[in-house]
Amino acid sequence: MARVLHLLALLLAILLAPVATAQERGPVVLAAASLQESLTEAANAWAAKGHAKPVLSFAASSALARQAIAGAPADIFLSADEEWMDAVAKAGLLRAGTRTTLLGNRLVLIAPTSSKVRLTPARGFALAKALGGGRLALADPDAVPAGKYAKAALTHLGVWAGVAGKVAPAENVRAAMALVERGAAPFGIVYATDARASKAVRVVGTFPAASHPPIRYPVALLKASRHKDAAGFRAFLLSKQGRAIFARHGFSAP
Repeated sequence: MARVLHLLALLLAILLAPVATAQERGPVVLAAASLQESLTEAANAWAAKGHAKPVLSFAASSALARQAIAGAPADIFLSADEEWMDAVAKAGLLRAGTRTTLLGNRLVLIAPTSSKVRLTPARGFALAKALGGGRLALADPDAVPAGKYAKAALTHLGVWAGVAGKVAPAENVRAAMALVERGAAPFGIVYATDARASKAVRVVGTFPAASHPPIRYPVALLKASRHKDAAGFRAFLLSKQGRAIFARHGFSAP
């Protein structure tokens, strides 16, 4: 149901773009939820150059990939992992030669800013004990990239079995962070850039890079795109100016 509602919201946003033809409004970008602040800044910088501002649709990469496969009208897909980009590619929906890795990220354990708990992600660390009767906020570990990375890290560190029954799964990484921000969960696992964007959480510790697959954000044009600015906006994201915007928000080079 959440995916259906998001698709309807995307269609409505496109239809209500100020009395504009498909060429007068900016390209439609399906983007991972963790890119909200950085991609919005990039879209504003692109618009400041005299282009129509891109229409940004944020959600879990899994939901966006399914929407693309279902035929959602869009020009660019920016995923938080390779697997969901692979799914769109397997469906034959990517424009040849346009897929490339744009960004990298890190995975962190967060708690509300009021929390005084000290806990370092390492082999066998006492996460289950620290949770007590509380829940661990994660993006859905069965589908959403941030949740899959988190499960992989906890499994590698030997603590997944102890916390699997305490997971509070969320539809995307920002929804997982919101549970911690509201105090509904004492801990959560999100990207470092998400934690950086919130004043209501603090980073308890950073997961070892070797504990999970590399976090990579691929970008590609969708084959059905006909927008004159789609290729240009993709190139802008990959440019020195575009990469500098993402770096300011804490993303790393791939």
